Amino acid sequence: MTGLVIVGHGTRSAAGVDQFAALVERVRRRGVVGDVEGGFIELSRPPLTDAVTALVERGHRALVALPLVLTAAGHGKGDIPAAMAREQQRHPGLTYRYGRPLGPHPLLHAAIEERIDAALAGADRAGTWIALIGRGSTDPDANAEVAKVARLLWEGRGYAGVEPGFISLAEPSVPAVLERLRRLGARRIVVAPYFLFAGVLPDRIVARSAEFAAAHPDLDVRVAEVIGDCDALADLVLERHAEALAGDIRMNCDTCAYRVLMPGFADKVGRPQRPHDHPDDPVDGHHHHHGHGHHHHHEATAGSVAVVGGGPGPDDLITVRGKALLDAADVVVVDRLAPQGLLAGLRDDVLVVDAAKVPRGPSMAQDTINAALVTHARAGRRVVRLKGGDPYLFGRGHEEVRACAEAGVPVTVVPGVSSAFAAPALAGVPVTHRGVAHDVTVVSGHLPPGHPGSLVDWAALGRARGTLVLLMAVDTIAKIAAVLVEHGRAPETPVLAVQDAGHPGQRAVPARLDEIGTVAARQGIRPPAVFVVGQVAALG
Repeated sequence: MTGLVIVGHGTRSAAGVDQFAALVERVRRRGVVGDVEGGFIELSRPPLTDAVTALVERGHRALVALPLVLTAAGHGKGDIPAAMAREQQRHPGLTYRYGRPLGPHPLLHAAIEERIDAALAGADRAGTWIALIGRGSTDPDANAEVAKVARLLWEGRGYAGVEPGFISLAEPSVPAVLERLRRLGARRIVVAPYFLFAGVLPDRIVARSAEFAAAHPDLDVRVAEVIGDCDALADLVLERHAEALAGDIRMNCDTCAYRVLMPGFADKVGRPQRPHDHPDDPVDGHHHHHGHGHHHHHEATAGSVAVVGGGPGPDDLITVRGKALLDAADVVVVDRLAPQGLLAGLRDDVLVVDAAKVPRGPSMAQDTINAALVTHARAGRRVVRLKGGDPYLFGRGHEEVRACAEAGVPVTVVPGVSSAFAAPALAGVPVTHRGVAHDVTVVSGHLPPGHPGSLVDWAALGRARGTLVLLMAVDTIAKIAAVLVEHGRAPETPVLAVQDAGHPGQRAVPARLDEIGTVAARQGIRPPAVFVVGQVAALG
């Protein structure tokens, strides 16, 4: 006999918890399934772990886990399977079949129709517009499901029309959809929450609808009840349970942003999904502990920061992941050395912040940039910090990552192709070569040898035999070369200066180590330039 565990997301609403419990009891009373438990993954008791443990202790090694969600979004696709995977670790040998989401389904549509009828109280359907309000998701497929249900609800029921809207994370919002209906000539609107149970968000639908109604006294705006604990919902749970047992589970993967590249959602495909905010979460981003050891840290917004290495200059030497994040960005904070051509391909509505124009000295500028990243992310925007080269090689990337992490903003790093290796390569020089160099050292030349702030052991680099790549050394190359020779590098060691690597104006200037300072000055070498010191420089 297979036990059934009904898995809810959880809610801060006591009424919602009671409705969930009543539904679990209603399914149990049907007697179709021998053993039924219900539990939540967060926010409410009982936690999922208690429900699973109860079934396991009664001898079940195989379960059906049924996600009590209307649409497959982050909770259904990611959070609940993750929670069940933790249960499998707790109970070795436990197997489960995962049911599919409840909707869309005619049983649900009929239940919503009943709730709308109750709100209409005999008023004429033909003169009534419906605003079907879903939760809203960062998953476009889940939002599309709500639009599909709106259409199915309109079919054959005689309403003037049905328009979809969302209470969080997606547009149109409740006021926006009500305004749309008003402009379509609506005089009577029933706002129908596409929600199973009472909760903070359904309460917010009521509040937003009341605000709109107060501002438009000529409109008759009514709010229908949520679907709630009812026979239709119990019927559907049992239908989904039977499907799971029969192995007949068809998910819609054709428009699933977790599997298919959807415009503006490049950050989802094949990537682990981090828990994201819903506006019903507490503002400080912390939930209460739920007694099941799993403590989501939901951020206070759906915003995020990606620190992206743009590569050494040409537009097409950025990584595929970096480009995907750039295509999905709302805000791009760009460095002087980042590939400028990439900015031309951004959507018109993307805000581009030029970090080079940030006022005052370098440390002040960095604080201002950090603050901008955090502020935009907290406002719910996808922020890309676009840098040249690799953000973790002399790119101050980790300062920005730290600032975001300390502010509780989700942040990722996308490595980039560094000019340290790309500039020599583009000039035909390998930084290592069999029989010539077995090591390569990348050094920042922004401080000259002997500077009290320098962390470089120049004497050791003079004694070393491998390749030396110098970045930010245009002003200090003469001094650096002198110290290297003084500490043992041969004066005739070949050096190659590569300026504007990868651009049409790229040029490479060769010299001896003891002459590179003079040659670079005479040839007018300007930043951005990379110096390669060592026998490999002669291979170009």
